[in-house]
Amino acid sequence: MASSRGDRFRMSDLDAVRRRLRRFAAHEAAGHSPLYEHLAAKAAEDDEVASLLTAAAGNDAHPTLLLAAAHRLLQADPIHPLTRYYPSLGGSDGVDSETWPLFRSFLLERADRVWELVRTRFTQTNEVGRAAVLYPAVAAVAKQARGPVGLLEVGCSAGLLLGMDKFSYQYQCDGGEQLTAGPAKAAVGLHCALSLGKGAALPRIPKKLSVGARVGLDRSPVDVSDEDELAWLEACVWADQPERIRLLRTAAAAQRKYRPDLIAGDAVADLDAAAAHVPAELPLVVYTSHVLGYLPEQRRTEFIDALRALASQRPLWWVTAEGYEGALRYVLPGRDDLSYGLSGQMTLGVVRWEGTAARAEVLALASTHGQRMTWLSS
Repeated sequence: MASSRGDRFRMSDLDAVRRRLRRFAAHEAAGHSPLYEHLAAKAAEDDEVASLLTAAAGNDAHPTLLLAAAHRLLQADPIHPLTRYYPSLGGSDGVDSETWPLFRSFLLERADRVWELVRTRFTQTNEVGRAAVLYPAVAAVAKQARGPVGLLEVGCSAGLLLGMDKFSYQYQCDGGEQLTAGPAKAAVGLHCALSLGKGAALPRIPKKLSVGARVGLDRSPVDVSDEDELAWLEACVWADQPERIRLLRTAAAAQRKYRPDLIAGDAVADLDAAAAHVPAELPLVVYTSHVLGYLPEQRRTEFIDALRALASQRPLWWVTAEGYEGALRYVLPGRDDLSYGLSGQMTLGVVRWEGTAARAEVLALASTHGQRMTWLSS
């Protein structure tokens, strides 16, 4: 690594990056992505590679950002030998003794370009599969509201989840039952394995969701009509899970028919302004999925305070699919059994405010990409 770049980070930053890489390999990629589990574990022990991630600030220095930068550069060099390990680029080889040496040399030969991507980009996995987790909660809220709702997604990326009412859903239950929802001939069809927690009954999932407004708030919204921006979204998808990229492309094409209102802004400072884009007569459903973990703790508290203030002005529900520690813990303390650190799963919950008091309901635990869900509410 060039000394000019190497001087830009502190050893404390590198130590934090190493810990994140190890945790990602052991708790997020393990059992889901053999390629990324291997690469992250190796990178955690390699200071030259790990230090590339210190170009990102604070909580943005997530292992997925380094892996996305590598994926994006490999998209532009599709004949490189490393592509044989990337199913997203047509590769079919499993991890072997050559995978890490090829990956390491690929990154270090392009270290300046990796550094710049990590410094200027964010992890923006617009994971379409998470709609299968969010839909039961959002549709249930709409049923309570007795009419169309306005959706406001905070951390929307390209806003693909704002089309959740346009997707079809199949929930395959442990006992063989199948629950379905959404339009039967939808371009985007999602499948989710659904199991039941102790004492829980099968959820009643509304067949339809009526949406009157779609607004997304993101610090850097993505325009999927821009091929370069769409390529970055694809690069953020784990390279050995090409089905997720197919869903991303399909949802991006479907979005041309409904065009959500995407707003560039801060999750806290610009929340009110974004909410104002949803007509006042519509009940407001604010939702977040795997977003708050990227905010410092103080900003999470401020975000929830901003939601509380907004709820005093108009009917509002917050649907959250986040790690418990980063979201529901602030309004529903004492549920360490839901810890992301223990389960590696998101907690699906719904929050309403009565005056200043939050009323939170836990519905389910779910995999981070929406393939599986355990229903907890009876």
